[in-house]
Amino acid sequence: MPELPEVETTVRAISKFQNKILKEIIVHNANLRWKVDKNISQLSKNKLIKEITRRAKYILIHFNDSSLMIHLGMSGKLRIQSIGNNFFKKHDHIELIFDKEKIVFNDTRRFGSIHFTKSFKNHRLIENLGVEPLSREFNKNYLFEICRIKNVSIKKLIMDQKVVVGVGNIYASESLFLAKIKPNKLSKTISLKECDQLTNAIKRVLRYAIRMGGTTLKDFYSADGSEGYFNLNLNVYDREDENCKNCKSKIKKVTIGQRASFFCDSCQN
Repeated sequence: MPELPEVETTVRAISKFQNKILKEIIVHNANLRWKVDKNISQLSKNKLIKEITRRAKYILIHFNDSSLMIHLGMSGKLRIQSIGNNFFKKHDHIELIFDKEKIVFNDTRRFGSIHFTKSFKNHRLIENLGVEPLSREFNKNYLFEICRIKNVSIKKLIMDQKVVVGVGNIYASESLFLAKIKPNKLSKTISLKECDQLTNAIKRVLRYAIRMGGTTLKDFYSADGSEGYFNLNLNVYDREDENCKNCKSKIKKVTIGQRASFFCDSCQN
């Protein structure tokens, strides 16, 4: 599944469409996770794109009075293609048509979605989301106050989208390694100092992943066709029984919240 760094990479790749007119939306298959609004093309026709941003893992294309919300789901991706290029891939479900180019939404498993909304902040899929991990709001004090009242594993807590958005399984494991905290440690036992280490580690890991272009897992590609390379430098994720890069101990694997979690028993407490 494309995670926050992959989505941010995609947003940056399509940012060149800011200040351009979206001529129309062509829907080849409306049967995504939620059925595409049959009026979406009419509602967005010939609208000027003011800005393209991200909230959690939603790509937001803003007009003057409304927005398009795109979620890539499990296998979705966007690609930029010339209008004169008739290349068509299986599972190309939606096309955003501009003067000289188009953005094509391809989604093999069809868990992605696209919505037209007058107020994205109040949309049911966004209104209850937690803070952005790269924001100032996400700091040691914020995390500590939540940890104090929760009795779940710290990994499960930082992956809770109502607490903080976009910290997926890979980045949670990597951040906890940098913060030297075991993934199954109970959140209510986490100290303020550890919260400081963890919030800083999450920001560091996500910024690094964004800089490297996202994680090359399965079929993620950024919209300009380039692959991410962050997975070449993973410290613990998917490295069970391999040597820790710090201490040479074997990386261990546990299951937390039905997700595989990787850690070093020597480096993480």
